Amino acid sequence: METQIFTKENLDIAAKALQQGEIVSFPTETVYGLGAIATSQEAVLKVFEAKGRPSDNPLIVHISDIQQMISTVEEVPEIALTLAKAFWPGPLTMILKAKPGIYAPALSAGLPTVSFRMPNHPLTLELISKVGIPLVGPSANLSTKPSPTKVEHVFEDMNGRIRGIVDGGSSTVGVESTVIDLTNDEGPVILRPGVITKEQIEAVIGPIQSTVKTTAGEREVPKSPGMKYRHYAPKTPVFVVDGTVEAFEETIHKYKVQGKTVGVMAQNAIVDAFENKVEGTYKMGTSVDDMNRALFDALRTLDHLKLDVILAESAPEVGVGIAYMNRLKKAASTAL
Repeated sequence: METQIFTKENLDIAAKALQQGEIVSFPTETVYGLGAIATSQEAVLKVFEAKGRPSDNPLIVHISDIQQMISTVEEVPEIALTLAKAFWPGPLTMILKAKPGIYAPALSAGLPTVSFRMPNHPLTLELISKVGIPLVGPSANLSTKPSPTKVEHVFEDMNGRIRGIVDGGSSTVGVESTVIDLTNDEGPVILRPGVITKEQIEAVIGPIQSTVKTTAGEREVPKSPGMKYRHYAPKTPVFVVDGTVEAFEETIHKYKVQGKTVGVMAQNAIVDAFENKVEGTYKMGTSVDDMNRALFDALRTLDHLKLDVILAESAPEVGVGIAYMNRLKKAASTAL
């Protein structure tokens, strides 16, 4: 089966395919999602199969109307409504206790909680509305590979595995949503960092736990995706380098004397300094926001060159740099 590309003009066909239990990828501001109706166990299991995703890695439910969340959870704390008003539609995911018997058991890996997000993309909001049922939407890549931020990324991984892809252009954020758990007795806690930062959340709801829990133990079922398994990794080894010309110069020299081919993904000024000294480059812009937006495309682009190593610029682990470094560390090899 050749995977079909859908646009706004034939969105009704994509919606019908989803209603019939098929898998359709959709665009969001973060990354492309792998869509299936969230109430069908059979459809949700197809998503795990298409991705090759471990069954204890939960999925996020994507909604187009806040009533779709309100009507399917045990209770809606005031804090959830406050966060929704401030950040939805947008890259924030909230974990709440779901009413039993509504959503497919597989999407929460047996936990009583469900993660909800309202994506900030007009085509996907329209698609969910047309389907009339919330959709799961994990990143539309093969498990462990870099997340897709363009249609061609999805097609590369999913052609022949899914019914279609809704073309909504390139993702504008580039890394997955911030996930906040609202079911903890001790209060809200961030389980996955994103471009909506802890500081932005605290400006709306007041102080939250200072310890950000972003990993789960080997035997623990994670509440949020991105906490347990290796993610985002291309086949080419990736090493993180401090964001200075001197650090890149030293590291490039180290691999060159070994006869290695080298790729550099960094902000424009660093790439400009080494463009003629390495075999592959990717300019990631001039800010950490740009780096988040470019990260997954950079990893995929340089991986296609079949180099020996990829050297990736680090970012300060503050603000949106926390989200960038969280993804980059998961993509990277363990040591230089």
